[in-house]
Amino acid sequence: MNILLWHVHGSWTTAFVQGPHTYLVPVLPDRGPDGRGRARTFDWPHTVREVTPEQLREEPVDVVLLQRPEEFALAERWLGGRRPGRDVPAVYLEHNAPDGDVPDTRHPCADRAGLTLVHVTHFNRLFWDSGRARAEVIEHGVVDPGHLYTGRLARAAVVVNEPVRRGRYTGTDLLPALSEAAPLDVFGMRAENLASHLRLPEERCRARDLPQRELHTEMARRRLYLHPVRWTSLGLSLLEAMHLGMPVVALATTEAVEAVPAGAGTLSTRPEVLAAAARRYLEEPEAAAEDGARARQAALERYGLKRFLDDWERVLTEVRS
Repeated sequence: MNILLWHVHGSWTTAFVQGPHTYLVPVLPDRGPDGRGRARTFDWPHTVREVTPEQLREEPVDVVLLQRPEEFALAERWLGGRRPGRDVPAVYLEHNAPDGDVPDTRHPCADRAGLTLVHVTHFNRLFWDSGRARAEVIEHGVVDPGHLYTGRLARAAVVVNEPVRRGRYTGTDLLPALSEAAPLDVFGMRAENLASHLRLPEERCRARDLPQRELHTEMARRRLYLHPVRWTSLGLSLLEAMHLGMPVVALATTEAVEAVPAGAGTLSTRPEVLAAAARRYLEEPEAAAEDGARARQAALERYGLKRFLDDWERVLTEVRS
């Protein structure tokens, strides 16, 4: 199939484009949100093609994969009047947990006929009000980076983009207390001034933004993965850490309680419990490695790439037919 999708979520798209299709990714001169084109920091196969809006007018498209409400109008305009869900088969992929009047938040695609609404977690489907829209769940898949864990550095890895702006959503306010249990290395976009924002010494809260191929190696050198997120969809960085063989210390919120099984780390809604677990891993590296190995096995079984691509193949085939 020729599948049109915008470059919205680099990590998710990296898994999706491992399938057998041709993936048409819009590109604009400014490479802004509506036309980022191919990823610069992820490894995408040659089957991902950049296309301009002018090229799309004549391009055969079998399925449109929408990820933002504004893409309905963009797709219709750039496809020369072909309407997603009517003139061309369409799927709407919802990456996020709902905001606003939770749990009554109504999805933008609620009651829309002619398309399938796909959530990335069961938690998201539960909390979004999807009305009469056909809603499915296709859980994340991860390109396996390998069992890279060494845990040599007695520090905790945290991966979050824009921790200052997102604040309580990502548990940024919890980091000062947690940094007393384990020094933190925070990886992500626009995290550079995090230590000064939290009034922490640099040694207790270092921040860097790395491309994915370097990020995995650096994460795996840390003793544990810390996931202090209060309210968001299931972060792919959490699943990547598990694939790497890292033990997990996470808030027991949203889909994390489904993703991290017993024996793979510690889940709790009490930050002091998470702090105690982080201290234990720093003091007992063998226990950290054992729990990390169990985390990897659980991630491979539930979030493996083959299952993910098979699920998407089923939905895409149904939608196209």
